[in-house]
Amino acid sequence: MSNTLTPFVYWAQTENQISLKVDLTDVKDLNVNLKETTLQVAAYGQGARGLNNYNFNLSFYSSIEPDDSYYKVIDRQVDFILKKKCNSWWPRLISQPQKPSWLKIDFDKWQSEDVDDNEEERRDIHDDYPDMYDKLHKEEFGYRREDFAKVYLVIYNLCQFVGFIYVLAVMSIRYSRDGKDFMKETYAAVGNIFKFIQLLQFLEVMHPLFGYTKTSTLLSFLQVGGRAFILFCMIDAESRMQVKPVVFYLFVVWSTIEVVRYPYYIMRLLNIEIAFLTWLRYTIWIPLYPLGFMCEGIIIMRNIPYFEETQKFTISLPNTYNFALHFPTFMRLYLLILFLPTIYTLMSHMIRARSKKLGKSKVKIIKTK
Repeated sequence: MSNTLTPFVYWAQTENQISLKVDLTDVKDLNVNLKETTLQVAAYGQGARGLNNYNFNLSFYSSIEPDDSYYKVIDRQVDFILKKKCNSWWPRLISQPQKPSWLKIDFDKWQSEDVDDNEEERRDIHDDYPDMYDKLHKEEFGYRREDFAKVYLVIYNLCQFVGFIYVLAVMSIRYSRDGKDFMKETYAAVGNIFKFIQLLQFLEVMHPLFGYTKTSTLLSFLQVGGRAFILFCMIDAESRMQVKPVVFYLFVVWSTIEVVRYPYYIMRLLNIEIAFLTWLRYTIWIPLYPLGFMCEGIIIMRNIPYFEETQKFTISLPNTYNFALHFPTFMRLYLLILFLPTIYTLMSHMIRARSKKLGKSKVKIIKTK
């Protein structure tokens, strides 16, 4: 009489899928029950304990897409390809912190979050990364804790979301009460909090340098630096601009973009996929980015005569460093040389990101039983 045993199961992952290799040959009577968070497999075949009935159950670390996943039986094994519901790297395969002894890493297919997907040749992980084997097994056993970077990023994004939602709430309440008369008081009402959260955004330029995120440092600097230039040099430095209605519209555009962006980042960090939020994140910029750029351009152009009059930020000769800067001329050059290329770079990046995130999947689905 044969006993019910557990086969060896080898797993690996990429950013968007999990692969499983069940070490059974001559498989018969295969029974698979695949759900969003669990996998149950039972079969009769040749395993580590000879010809026997084998089965195993897995409760996944995060959700998968059962309809976009498949398995196939070949002579030496049973292969599973499981599509992740949210594209992200899992710290382990299963929900519980300790892994069973029969669950192993498939080093032939293993990819790390830090490995380039376009690498042409897969080198032997044992030879090139002698410490990786122990590291991966420790992570599987649950010794990997929620690291500082993830906790910090969740807190940072939450604080920024609260800051921008506060700005929108104050502006909405004041506008509903005072109407268009509030527009000239926008900067007095929310200017200080806006300057604070804008300064915090410079941390986003540093995150890629610390390895916390994979975003481009250049793109982050262009966006954050461009906003800081408008906020501090164009609005805060010129009191006459602070009472213009265009400041109200600009703050509405900036804040609306951010109250969508930061919750999306939080959900990504928590491995939670909300389809509508994802769609909104990669769609709302289509009308708002052009409006924001238009408001920024208007502010710069209307400020040129003000800075001609005050000569603020203008450096005249003679001086110790023998250096001169006519700030109104710099503003004109900024509009002509830097402003449009910055718009093009950011819009192109967002178009590519939207196409990649919301485009049709190119994964070929094969279902065999």
